[in-house]
Amino acid sequence: MEITNARKWSTFAVCALVALVPNVDLTALNQAVPKLSADLDPSATQILWIADAYGFALSGLLITMGVLGDRLGHRRVLLSGVAVFAAASAATAYAPSAEWLVAARAVLGAAGATLMPSGLSLVRRVFVQPKERTMAVGMFMGVGGLAVGLGPLLGGALLNHFWWGSVFLINVPVMLVALVLGLLVLPESRNPSPGRLDLPSVPLSVIGVLGPVYAIKEAAAHGIAHVRIGVALAVGLVALVWFVRRQLTVAHPLIDMALFRRAAFTGAIVTNMFAMFALVAQSLIFSIFFQMVYGWSPLRSGLAGLPGAVAAMVGGAALAPPLINAIGRARTVAAGLAIAAAAYASFTLVDAGTAYWTLVLPIAMSGIGMGMALTVTGDTVLASVPKDRSGAASAISETATELGGALGMAILGSVLTAVYRDRISVPDGLSAPAEHAVRDSLPAALRAVASLPPRLGAQVTGLARDAYTDGMHAALVCSAGFAALVAATALVTLRSVPKVIEDDTDGEASGGAEGGADGEAAFEAAR
Repeated sequence: MEITNARKWSTFAVCALVALVPNVDLTALNQAVPKLSADLDPSATQILWIADAYGFALSGLLITMGVLGDRLGHRRVLLSGVAVFAAASAATAYAPSAEWLVAARAVLGAAGATLMPSGLSLVRRVFVQPKERTMAVGMFMGVGGLAVGLGPLLGGALLNHFWWGSVFLINVPVMLVALVLGLLVLPESRNPSPGRLDLPSVPLSVIGVLGPVYAIKEAAAHGIAHVRIGVALAVGLVALVWFVRRQLTVAHPLIDMALFRRAAFTGAIVTNMFAMFALVAQSLIFSIFFQMVYGWSPLRSGLAGLPGAVAAMVGGAALAPPLINAIGRARTVAAGLAIAAAAYASFTLVDAGTAYWTLVLPIAMSGIGMGMALTVTGDTVLASVPKDRSGAASAISETATELGGALGMAILGSVLTAVYRDRISVPDGLSAPAEHAVRDSLPAALRAVASLPPRLGAQVTGLARDAYTDGMHAALVCSAGFAALVAATALVTLRSVPKVIEDDTDGEASGGAEGGADGEAAFEAAR
């Protein structure tokens, strides 16, 4: 049955809306922590779990929820997730204790795991023409980047007038609107013959993802010497190996491992994962730089990042489709990553005295480059697998993205911290606790300054900001180098993928008219 243009774009609007809200929620939480800490008085460990419970539940359940969408129907799973997300947002907003808040955030993460895989699958379901599909995927990916920029703005505006729960409560009416619209316009999309769900594979997939993600995050925060980090990593890797072995032997696997024999699919997943490693540099480092080196408010810092978010949508929706047609997928991804690498390298010229307007171009360049790259890899993942397995495919892609982001946060954050501690010089006249704080990190140093005499405090502030800037430069050099390396890798892993990957009714992908016979042969070779 042909789907009209109006229904296509109505479907896109609903899917984009439900993808926007969780990302806004995630970034807005960071601004709410001071107020909710004063209200609920959580311990340091509880604060960490308030921040991490959402991400752990999300990353651990992505694969399961993507597969459930393929089996039960992506419309049904998406709308169920929207309803649960709205209810959990209300429970989070009115949490009476830290324990309640942690539990509510975990439920939010579980609901959030239904949204991106099913949303992408429904976008693929309605946009079947390759160029149109690529543009839609680019816009969909850009929504996530836009949400990262909007989160601090919306959070700052709400927190200026209301209590901390307002940043979560705002989700409720938005999700209710999405639920009503979704009931009216979303088509159903499912695997017509999915087979029996292999229940033992579900906990194995959850543990296999959560173990490494938990170990990476804990290592970044506390170092690698803690026993629990090694245990979490070992348990996760054992579960992951067991999971893969089971998928290769059971009659109805949770994930069809044959998908990874397709060069287009595997190359796009790997590129996506390691591109995210490089991407976290800008969001991680500049949020602190703007607030603690420039001394800006969270609201102004959020505004400063918007050019990158808008540029990512332009790169994905406007530039990627014609470039794919002109130079192919591999070269488009490589070009995008090369542009981002150049932007990251140019940030090494930035210091506390650099005028913001000189940063706008490199911020936009990095957004355009990553928007191009992630749009092509996302579209390739969706288009290179049968439609009835698009939920599992997009869930694998999102899981790889989560893992790449966690690795980037851990490794680049560790590089920044190591350089900061090596470069920081501590003036005489500090107490032992103040000296320890100054040597620890820029945020700790600025907190310690409040108890120092003005002249000494100003000296410490300048030294700490300079040391942080040195650490930022080192992390950005690593990020630029990694982006360049992934660009070169993409030229190899995606070289046999045709420019045009057509959707057809039986769900297989083939070279389309524009790809011609060469495109068909290339895609068959890639598979």
